[in-house]
Amino acid sequence: MHTTGKKEFLHALGMGLLHMIFSVFVICSSIWVCAALWIQQPFGWLGSRILIGIWIVFALSVLGIYISQHILGRGKDIVLYMLAFLVALLWYFSLAPAQNRDWDPEVARLLDYQRQGDQITLHNVRNFDWQPDGQYTERWETRHYNLNQLRGVNIITSYWMGPQIAHTLVSFDFEQQKPLVFSIEIRKEKNENFSAIGGFFRQFELSLVAADEKDIVYTRSNVRHEQVYLFPVQVSKEQAKALFLEYLKTSDELRATPKWYNTLTSNCTTLVFDMAQAINPDELPKDYRLLASGYLPNYLYDLNVLSHDYSIAKWYQMAYINERAAEYEKFKHQNSLNFSEVIRYDIPQPKQ
Repeated sequence: MHTTGKKEFLHALGMGLLHMIFSVFVICSSIWVCAALWIQQPFGWLGSRILIGIWIVFALSVLGIYISQHILGRGKDIVLYMLAFLVALLWYFSLAPAQNRDWDPEVARLLDYQRQGDQITLHNVRNFDWQPDGQYTERWETRHYNLNQLRGVNIITSYWMGPQIAHTLVSFDFEQQKPLVFSIEIRKEKNENFSAIGGFFRQFELSLVAADEKDIVYTRSNVRHEQVYLFPVQVSKEQAKALFLEYLKTSDELRATPKWYNTLTSNCTTLVFDMAQAINPDELPKDYRLLASGYLPNYLYDLNVLSHDYSIAKWYQMAYINERAAEYEKFKHQNSLNFSEVIRYDIPQPKQ
């Protein structure tokens, strides 16, 4: 009877684990490559799908050869696959964001501004006139803001795919001016729609939109019928001003160098957190709710940014604006100020 020594057994066990790890790597990396090809379509619709088919056959062959140990040796299997995967990585990371695509009108213009001390002049502020059926009239404005008149900041969360995921907007209130909303979004091209999967694979550039509430909030509550909540947060005037200026800094960066949107790491919530953390690096702990953005209000509540005079459940009840936004449709005189006032009705404001 042949007896396997301890050394041979441990070697065989180690090699078995390495083989298993390699097999899992082939499966996971092949899924990633095929998804990237599906989203990017570097060789057109047909050519890219043919390439996906070739890659699947190739990956299965590598796994099959690896298991049955014929045609090529195990070491050559690894080298062959790793070289192919390296080529795929080089292709993917060579994809560069651009400024000159055929953009959807909603994100066609880049925010620009001039600053003289606390006096800010913004160009390309979006104030589209939206109709309930989703049609709109384009309108881009130049607006002037005095940062000394900043009197409040609101976090707006808009839910469209369940309680875990929400789009985050930040609205700034001024004493003698209409509120201004900043929204970090995908910069989609014409006939292109948002895709969370595509957001993982460099399908969209990043866009910073400055807009009127009657435009960017109304579209979500009244046109798309998303579930929208407005939370006035407790921040000092200095913090509000610093956050506003961080948005302007972001607009400078995007004008100078376009960037990719990423569903997980570079989206509407994570970038707001990055900007806020730049202001107060020691006061904002990282938290899973920055990824599960639908729970951002709960995170703010735990940070005492939302008043603890009310429970978080009560805050969700008070902050829900859809019913008030629906009442706006009955107004005889419809304008930006009326819309902003009605969606804030009966929402407690932070103590000054």
